[in-house]
This record gives sequence, structure tokens and C-alpha cells, in this order.
Amino acid sequence: MNVFDLDTPALMIDLDRVEHNISEMAQTTKVAGVRLRPHTKTHKMPEIAKLQVDAGASGITCAKVGEAEVMVAAGFDDILIAYPIYGAAKLARLQKLREKARIIVSLDSVEVAQGLGRLGVTSGHPLEIYVEVDTGHHRIGRAPGMPTVNLVTQLAEIDGITIIGLLTHAGHAYGADTLAERDVVVDREIDDLTMTKQLCAEAGVPFDEISVGSTPSARSESLRHGVTEVRPGTYVFNDTTMIRLGVATEATCAAHILATVVSRPTPERFVIDAGTKCFTSDGVGRPGWIQVADREDLTMQFTTEEHGVGTIDLDRGGTLAIGDKLELIPSHICPVINLFDSAYATRNGKVVEELAVAGRGKVR
Repeated sequence: MNVFDLDTPALMIDLDRVEHNISEMAQTTKVAGVRLRPHTKTHKMPEIAKLQVDAGASGITCAKVGEAEVMVAAGFDDILIAYPIYGAAKLARLQKLREKARIIVSLDSVEVAQGLGRLGVTSGHPLEIYVEVDTGHHRIGRAPGMPTVNLVTQLAEIDGITIIGLLTHAGHAYGADTLAERDVVVDREIDDLTMTKQLCAEAGVPFDEISVGSTPSARSESLRHGVTEVRPGTYVFNDTTMIRLGVATEATCAAHILATVVSRPTPERFVIDAGTKCFTSDGVGRPGWIQVADREDLTMQFTTEEHGVGTIDLDRGGTLAIGDKLELIPSHICPVINLFDSAYATRNGKVVEELAVAGRGKVR
């Protein structure tokens, strides 16, 4: 089937671009001598995760227990759940996963560690954990240095867990406007982590691992001394945010939404059959937040739930009619994937397979 024969809105994945992106990141980390553990929250598809592992990834990362359940059921056996796991229901599910796979968990509190420790003691198999450090994103994690060291020394007293390293997410790297500014963020991030690791060793809790992540910073992070693992996710598909940050181009954006022009109410305005329920509202209002692939004469202006509204630059001589189909690049591909039941895998403009988004809605 030709891609333009698909009913719309449709999520399309260009496999040639996916394979290129996977290969490039795998080669970058291999040359740098660090492990690649890609975050599967971006694609939520075991088939894509298999491509990543086959290309050299040492394991995968998931955001929630539900995502990990999908991946373990598909045969993956080395998974980091980069999220605190708390509560009896989730711990019971976690133990079932541990019967089939190596599961590592990240956390930033004694309370979460105590629950995991009880699980480790009961099972006779201590849980490996990363301690998350806040290196500037101000989400999860204690501050670098003594706040984290104090936590680590408390965690070291809990039976049933084994601290294997420090983890952070450089989400604040998205705010850097230039590569030079991003390098400053990365330098500070790695300095904070290596300093904290050394202080932990001096406090009697040595460990080997430093795990970092985020697509904008991953390539720079992999080159820094002390980093043992990187966890980028968005790189597999890319989006307009990655284009804006200079780590992707339109040619490396592998996920498009195919939409149909359903209205031309004025000469300058067009409306497509895809709105926030396809694109999310992430990035709205930022110039180029949604790009129409290969159509510089078209600019998306705003979206409502089921409508995408754009303008056509008449001075460029472009034409657009009701029924025309457009390929659009979203602003933030991760939540976009979660909005679709399936994606159409394509090569050279032809649909070759329909892939279920098996991890869709797995937020528990």
C-alpha cells in the first residue's frame, strides 16, 4: 500500500530513518566506550526495542512497571525502570518481572528503598538500584554532594538492596540554545556526579556506575570521563524540538503524522483532520512547533482537539486542495506515540507493516 492510501490521521514510522538513527547512536556510544540503554518510553514498541538491542544496546529503559511488563513479555531481560516504585501492588508486579528478567530501579528516598528492600529480602535476591541526583532539572533527586551522600549512607543500611550507581536526567539541557551552552550544562552535570560518587566512596559506599540521559545531551555526555551509561529516547524518531536544538534534521525525523486537508475556508487558511488528540499541545505557540514535511509554504498556526489549522504562503505559488494529504512532524514525539493504537512502518513510501503501540497507556 502507498502511504497516501492510508486513512487519516495515521502515525507513520520510516524504518530506514529509524535504522539510521539507531545505528548512529549505537556507533557514537560504542566509540566512546559507554553502554547504551535507550529509553523505550518514546516508541513503546518491542519491535523497535529489538532493533536497538540488535544494534548493540546493552539493555533498555522503561518509565513505569507497565511498560516493563510489555517488554519482558516480549523477551527483553535487562531493564532499568527509571522511576521510583512504591506501594504493595506495584511491588508485587515488580517481583513477577524479576522472576524473568534483571530489573534495576531508580529512586531518591528512603521510603521507596524500604519497600524495595523488603522485596529483596523476601525473594532472597537483592534489588539493584540507582540513586537519582538532581543535576539541574529540579524534578526527582537530591542535590549533588552531601545531600545525596547523606541519602546514600542511609540507603546502604537497608537490607535487600544494592546501590550500583548514580543516575540523572539532564532535562534542563533542552533549555540550552546553543551547543556551547549545552556543553556547559553537561560539564556541570558530570562534574557534580563524579564529585558525588567520590564523596560516597569516601563515606564508605563505593559503586561503579554513572547513568545519564536525554537526547540533546547524550552525545556529549558519552564523551565525558566517568559516564558508564547513557539513556536517550527521542533520538530513535526525533521531532521538531530536536531540530530546534540542532541534534536532528527533517531528514532524520522518522515519525510523521499523515493528515488530510478537510477544509479551505479562506485562500490563506487550511484545516487538517488531526489536532491535539494526535499532536498533543506540547510546544504550541513556538514557531515551527509542528512542521509540514517538504512544504515550506505551509505553516501550522494552532490546533484544537480534532482540527489542525494552518496557513499557506500564497506568494510562494503553492496550492492546496481539500483531500490533499500532508505529512507532519510533531513537536514532542514521545506523548504523540502514546496517542495511537498502532503505527504504520514504511519504506520508500510504501507501508510494509502495522506495529501495535504495545506500551500505550501503560502509566502504572
